[in-house]
Amino acid sequence: MSVQSEDNNSVPPFERKFFESGEPFMRIGSGALGGKAQGLVDARSVLDAWPSSERSYDLDVEIPTTTVLTTELFDAFMERNGLYEIALSGASDDRIALAFQKGSLPVEYLGDLRALAEQTAGRPLAVRSSCLLEDALAHPFAGIYATKMIPNNQSDADMRFHRLVEAIKFVYASTFFRDALSYLSAIGKGPRDDKMAVIVQEVVGSRHGDRFYPELSGVCRSYNYYRTGKAKPEEGVVNLALGLGKTIVDGGISWSYSPAHPKARPPFASVGDLMKNTQLRFWAVNMGRPPAYDPTKESEYLLEASLTDADYDDTLRFVASTYDAARDQLSPGVGIKGPRVINFAPILEFEMSPVNAVVSALLELFESRTGSAVEIEFAIAFPQDGEEKGRFAFLQVRPMMVSRERVDIPADVTGTDHLLLSSERVMGNGVIDFLRDIVFVKPDTFESRLTARIADELDAINRELRRVDKQYLLIGFGRWGSSDPWLGIPVNWGQISGAKVIVESTLEDMNVEPSQGAHFFHNISSFRVSYFTVHHESVPGINWTWLAKRKTAGETELVRHVELDAPLLVKVDGRVGRGAIWYGDRS
Repeated sequence: MSVQSEDNNSVPPFERKFFESGEPFMRIGSGALGGKAQGLVDARSVLDAWPSSERSYDLDVEIPTTTVLTTELFDAFMERNGLYEIALSGASDDRIALAFQKGSLPVEYLGDLRALAEQTAGRPLAVRSSCLLEDALAHPFAGIYATKMIPNNQSDADMRFHRLVEAIKFVYASTFFRDALSYLSAIGKGPRDDKMAVIVQEVVGSRHGDRFYPELSGVCRSYNYYRTGKAKPEEGVVNLALGLGKTIVDGGISWSYSPAHPKARPPFASVGDLMKNTQLRFWAVNMGRPPAYDPTKESEYLLEASLTDADYDDTLRFVASTYDAARDQLSPGVGIKGPRVINFAPILEFEMSPVNAVVSALLELFESRTGSAVEIEFAIAFPQDGEEKGRFAFLQVRPMMVSRERVDIPADVTGTDHLLLSSERVMGNGVIDFLRDIVFVKPDTFESRLTARIADELDAINRELRRVDKQYLLIGFGRWGSSDPWLGIPVNWGQISGAKVIVESTLEDMNVEPSQGAHFFHNISSFRVSYFTVHHESVPGINWTWLAKRKTAGETELVRHVELDAPLLVKVDGRVGRGAIWYGDRS
């Protein structure tokens, strides 16, 4: 959102108090804040200048209380512990994470960190990355570095302090994980070109027994690459989920809608189809029995819970509907007994909370201030008994890359020669005419249970193609980048970073809505990668027969790589979300 600066005069130094200081944003150290933290500082200025007459909602829009550990701490930690050798050795993520855990944080800052742990007892904390290059317009590093949430509920202050220190070291280590180094290489940067600041931020939500979570998390974008119904691209898109935002950013099932058409019916053929394709589980911070000790695991202190758990916690009243079997329809809210469905009807159809009004206002506000399309992450804690207002936690804002190149595609491409595939649901915009390599998941050996193996095999092929500086077309099944292997292939960005065009083909039993709330998709847009969704019943679909006859350049049990004599022609019209790919000599 802004140019990174070493001048942190607008952010006061840490006062060894967190909530009680009255200052929502503080820093430890005199180095840089990093891109994500600087974006929040700039966002705070925008929100402070937002006229009160335009923000009279029963949700308080605020940035959660935050302390930033500047890059000065990172520099001292790396140099004093001699960690660059292991960090740049090509070692596995686990080995690097373990080595970083053995290091010691700069002693001159331990008093501040100890005070922070003491001041926040019983309040979960999110320890988040904020590197120098993060959230830049061209390369936002979305989801590349780690975030670790800690319950901070141990009765012993020493234990809380140690857990905080472990989380900070883990975020530092993620600077050198394979995914991060692959991303840096893709943008022509080296591992020493970046430095890591760390954000320590309160987690907004409520405690329900052993679970702490917000009733709602969301990601909203002011530009929508997938047109549905009457929605226009410039009207944006919102993804909502119950619980922590990990569901959305990891590519899990969430609720997607246009903020200009919040009451529009979703594109499901039946209530049963809708129930199968909506959120069934959610993420929360584990406030109960300590898990198995593993400071190198990002989700160490998180747990997954069911809708039955949320019903018990009484957190579904704003976000769910109930299936009425007698009438075979959904009844908004939880006033009757029956299966719950997370479709956010109480707030979108009946406006029990002004969530959509706030989201729409924020998208307009920040798009006008930045001069570009934006993506905003947020979490909401609805008002509890006796409270007048809930909390709308503004967690992050980053710019979006939106191509404006005009591309014309014939209205009907099905009859054109040499057509490999086409789609009416394509993300991106532009023409690509230099790809001679295709990597695809073999349709005859594909099984949902094998998606993790497929990701590993793709990783090896991707590394070889990256070594010889080749980009390629990637074709597979289900949602790319999903954290749920039953929804698609759970690759991270580093495993397919050489792909210039990506195709997902749905299957009858793997037919979920494309996700664009995930960090994975933000990186795709920033690298201007075109993303095709081809429905399994579409005509003509993918020309698998032609692919099977191509010359094999490399092959594994589940994946094949072919080389072409002539480049592909890829055209994507982002105005209407249409695209097509042709093969062979078209002169």
